[in-house]
Amino acid sequence: MQVSVEATSALERRMTVGVPAARIESAVDKSLQQTARRAKVPGFRPGKVPMSVIRQRYEGAARQEALGDLIQETFYEAVVEQKLNPAGAPSIEPKVFEKGKDLEYVATFEVFPEIKLAGFEGIAVERPQAEVGDADVDTMLDVLRKQNTRFEAVERAAENGDQITIDFVGKIDGEAFAGGSAKGVPLVLGSGRMIPGFEDALVGVKAGEERVINPAFPEDYQNLDLAGKTAEFTVNVTAVAAPALPELNDAFFALFGVKEGGLEGFRAEVRKNMERELRQAIKTKVKNQVMEGLLETNPVEVPKALVADEVNRLRVQAVQQFGGNIKPENLPAELFEEQAKRRVVLGLIIAEVVKQNELKPDETRVRALIEEMASAYQEPEQVVAWYLKNEKQLNEVRSVVLEEQVVDTVLGKAKVTDKSVSYEEAVKPAEAPQVA
Repeated sequence: MQVSVEATSALERRMTVGVPAARIESAVDKSLQQTARRAKVPGFRPGKVPMSVIRQRYEGAARQEALGDLIQETFYEAVVEQKLNPAGAPSIEPKVFEKGKDLEYVATFEVFPEIKLAGFEGIAVERPQAEVGDADVDTMLDVLRKQNTRFEAVERAAENGDQITIDFVGKIDGEAFAGGSAKGVPLVLGSGRMIPGFEDALVGVKAGEERVINPAFPEDYQNLDLAGKTAEFTVNVTAVAAPALPELNDAFFALFGVKEGGLEGFRAEVRKNMERELRQAIKTKVKNQVMEGLLETNPVEVPKALVADEVNRLRVQAVQQFGGNIKPENLPAELFEEQAKRRVVLGLIIAEVVKQNELKPDETRVRALIEEMASAYQEPEQVVAWYLKNEKQLNEVRSVVLEEQVVDTVLGKAKVTDKSVSYEEAVKPAEAPQVA
């Protein structure tokens, strides 16, 4: 087999492969012999058909099959011989494809880039340091109470924060418009749910009152037929209700699965959840900085084939997330290209860190991570057992742990500065990184 390789760009290779005719004929003969054992030809018993008849009937198909198999086999042999690492499937162009002659074809493909990792010393990381204080727990209790607010009927005029129940009919230039009327709509004043001016105009209404209001649709309103127009809404108020925060009692605690220990037990459970959230938030912020540092210090040219594959994965994820009847391939590739490129580059760099440092998932850390995730459930033992029996989920946890070990490896040499911050600042999501 003759092989020659030409580098047409930094990552693209044009490989010419020559396969001797004798190897082709041997493959064709082998295929015909296999066909002869199972071929059914009128006038002959199975397995007794003369090879001349088999060749006459099946040689064309056998040759095509043999050539396809040989191209796959010899391509693999050639890249191994030339010590190439293809990224994606090759494009095959036959140059000579005739009976009795050597097979010659050209395979064009991209290879994985060679990555020479920069020293981690150039990466700077600011690690948040925070604790969950009593005041933070108090604030969280208030949040939980507000999330479970009930509304109780009152006989006074409505104020911001109250919930009113309304029937309304909207008109523009005296004509009702589609979507402008409804009955029995609960509306919290000040929530910003309706168009600007609608809720403000209803502050002060009482149950049983009818009020005519004239808010304007924004200029950039999604319905262009209504954008910028002033409407007239006739609003009938059927009820006014004021917010009532639930008491911190056993009934409230039971909503969160806490059935014993009273207020102190509930505070302890809330604190435990907040501390778990804090640890994860800090871990995520440190990891994001490490990943950004790896990207900035290790510019990598990526194979187009890998980016295309990642674009397709992102398309599928988008359809799964947002639903609808759209097919993934109908989503424009350019919507995902920058994100896909970033993911591919980061994946290649992480893989090189793993390779150079001979990292493997630490099974002790894998178990600890599973137990921490399970601690958020009422029956953590069952969750742990499920993970340990589910190989796919277990491997996903191993991948997370391996990535954590990559972060630890970088932090061991990076410039790390600890910064004391409040709990609120520590758990606040960081701004999304800009895609290079």
